[in-house]
Amino acid sequence: MTNERYGVCGVYCGQCPNGNGRVRFTAGELKRLVDTVRYNWVNDYVKSFRFEDFRKGLEWFSQAQCQGCLAGDGAPCKNRPCAQGKGLRSCLLCDSYMTCKDTVYQREWYPFVAENYERVKQVGFDRYLEEEEQRARAGVDLMGHLDRRCCKVVELDEKKEPNPKP
Repeated sequence: MTNERYGVCGVYCGQCPNGNGRVRFTAGELKRLVDTVRYNWVNDYVKSFRFEDFRKGLEWFSQAQCQGCLAGDGAPCKNRPCAQGKGLRSCLLCDSYMTCKDTVYQREWYPFVAENYERVKQVGFDRYLEEEEQRARAGVDLMGHLDRRCCKVVELDEKKEPNPKP
């Protein structure tokens, strides 16, 4: 099986919003909407808001998509060179996965990787990848897991006084 949509660290890229294109698509859609509705007036209404910077951010995100660590993309980490040095396709194939200092981040932020590790032992790495790809096609993604941990309510600065009409 040839499946390159996995992170060496044990997180499946096909379920990551940056790896599966969800971030790119959503940012592009939001960029189109704010351009269509012409939200640049917000600069005059909210003290700390700079529409130009927001728009540049949307432009960047609408063109960005992680190609995965196997293609040399993704966040820099020690997992890739370590697995490569051991001749492993994935850290999930390493007997030290559950105690390795380089997979602490994955185990803390994505605790389901412990189940992934056990699943690889049960069915083998290729079958595990097939299952993860099926889950990705069914709509499973990391957002459900990360929503509570990462999504925050941001309070906006007080509003500026509207400009009086001449």
